[in-house]
Amino acid sequence: MYSVDNYIGSIKANIEKQSDLLVVNLKKILSYNFSSDIDLLDFSVFIEPTRFELSIRMFSMDKEANEVFYEGNGTTVFAGSVEVISDVTYYQLNNNKLDDFIDNFYEKNYPAIDHLEQKAFTDWFSQCWKKAGGDALDLPSYLVFHDDYKSFVLKNNQWIDDEEKWS
Repeated sequence: MYSVDNYIGSIKANIEKQSDLLVVNLKKILSYNFSSDIDLLDFSVFIEPTRFELSIRMFSMDKEANEVFYEGNGTTVFAGSVEVISDVTYYQLNNNKLDDFIDNFYEKNYPAIDHLEQKAFTDWFSQCWKKAGGDALDLPSYLVFHDDYKSFVLKNNQWIDDEEKWS
């Protein structure tokens, strides 16, 4: 049988295995020479729930919520997007048990599980961000879950309504 504590504990253990890679990738991103047209960085989490995988992509954005691309000739200036980490398996489940897991556990414990999953992913990313030296970055930086309405401010560890970062 499944329990919420065991499920979330397993997620934390699985993503923790990817911490060193995430820190290395974040350090590389933090060393970029960002275009002066960039107003903020959005680290977007994409979750594939049927395969229990997550990917994170960084987008450089302006205040009008548009992705910024560098159109100059300098090869050292960065603007655009970059994969931070991809296809991280955050939970192991035998495929023939997926229906049982969804019907008898996930749906019965939703939305609490959804909230706890997001908290686990956010805590993990935030810790890796700090370890990589992200707080030294001058650009406002956020962690967002794809198609969600809120953003996590990485410098002060607070959730805000997505619209606040564009004002």
